[in-house]
Amino acid sequence: MTQSRVHVGGPDPYDVVIGTGVLGELPRMVGERARTVAVVHAEGLPEIARPVCGALEQAGYTVHALPVPDGEAAKETGVLAGLWSAFARHGMTRTDAVVGVGGGATTDLAGFAAASWLRGVPAVLVPTTLLGMVDAAVGGKTGINIPEGKNLVGAFHPPAGVLCELATLVTMPREDYISGLAEIIKAGFIADPKILELVEDDPAGAASPDGPHTRELVERAVQVKADVVSADLKESGLREILNYGHTLAHAIEKAEDYRFRHGHAVAIGMVYAAELARLAGRLPAGVVQRHRDILTSVGLPVSYAADWAGLRATMTIDKKSRGSTLRFVVLDGVAEPGRLEGPDEELLAAAYREVSR
Repeated sequence: MTQSRVHVGGPDPYDVVIGTGVLGELPRMVGERARTVAVVHAEGLPEIARPVCGALEQAGYTVHALPVPDGEAAKETGVLAGLWSAFARHGMTRTDAVVGVGGGATTDLAGFAAASWLRGVPAVLVPTTLLGMVDAAVGGKTGINIPEGKNLVGAFHPPAGVLCELATLVTMPREDYISGLAEIIKAGFIADPKILELVEDDPAGAASPDGPHTRELVERAVQVKADVVSADLKESGLREILNYGHTLAHAIEKAEDYRFRHGHAVAIGMVYAAELARLAGRLPAGVVQRHRDILTSVGLPVSYAADWAGLRATMTIDKKSRGSTLRFVVLDGVAEPGRLEGPDEELLAAAYREVSR
């Protein structure tokens, strides 16, 4: 399979390379100035981290492999502090680099460690999950979780490059792969209807890492994100549309102590946002049903039942909020994203009743 590139513009431009055999690009992305490279990888992925370390060692870098916990357990202050200490022990300077290998949680952590070490060193990200490839590793958002919420501490730190090795997708557990599809489908609803058509035409193929359209789905989702973040890196306006479905999703994840798959939460969150827009008179009922049909066709959930008061309280500290005003990304149609500011409390509760049945 050949490789393709998606360019992410802005003040710190970089490329996302998608395909097989992409590790050959790693030394170029790390750069000639670096001497030491810290490879931050999920501890459950030593077989994937080894070739990354090997490619760097062969290129002449001094490499230190730094395993971190799998999943959201990596995004804790104690783990981050451990990386800082390791960077200090290994004498990492501002010209050295961090390479993050793993799913979205690992690349979020590695990116924030790079952003905060010596006020910023280069980071190259090698996402190994579908969610990581199409969302977490692209766009320069980095962060960790605190007890009060997800990703509330972080920094914007564009990577020097992103390498999406599609061969790693076939090793993913099926439910994790399907979880990643939620972010692809999100990209379809906010910007690229062709994504929705590809999934609707062959949901079984879309739900398989070796399906006929896997590469195109990844490329299209990455292109959507690249176009948005190129125009708005620091989420001052346009970039907020990438949070479609995430306001309720992050509240669900917190309620479930981050044991709920992110993509599954986003799928429910998108249906909630669609119902909210419908009840506000902005979105036709048929588009809401299309959300439910596409998401369920690939095995994603569209309903969730828990204490509304707790979820609502968590949404109050959503990053899109301004002061006490809650703001939602909603749709006025497919590929027509907009915002709903300060919706009535009864409207919020009514939309939740639609997804909690």
